[in-house]
Amino acid sequence: MRAIGSVLLISGWGIVVAALVLLARLGQRYAFVTAGLGVEVLGLVLLARSYRALEVGERPPQ
Repeated sequence: MRAIGSVLLISGWGIVVAALVLLARLGQRYAFVTAGLGVEVLGLVLLARSYRALEVGERPPQ
């Protein structure tokens, strides 16, 4: 789960940077930046859950 969270953080960052560089219209940029930030938040939540499970001593969900 930690690996998936890390990949989501990196891919969300990539989506945001690509949207800012490649898209010309403000509405398109806004939509892709919002989607990229959502992916980053999802990755951060997965990382937090996996580390919290390790602190408690539980096995993280597969």
